Amino acid sequence: MQPELRSEITCPHCGHRKVEEMPTDACQFFYECEGCHTLLRPKPGDCCVFCSYGSVPCPPIQLERQGGSDGCCCR
Repeated sequence: MQPELRSEITCPHCGHRKVEEMPTDACQFFYECEGCHTLLRPKPGDCCVFCSYGSVPCPPIQLERQGGSDGCCCR
């Protein structure tokens, strides 16, 4: 099964939401909210902003949950 490549990021500060395309070959450590311009970073224990604030975790984590990957996109 192919991973979902789009995730809706929700800013924890202002609630602004936007659907973004997730990279498949790198972690996204930073994301600037278009609503309040806060620079989001992953929560402790998460590998990227999609795992922390997205409606869908990053592709490597999706694959790990399906049993087909070693997980974190940071490796």
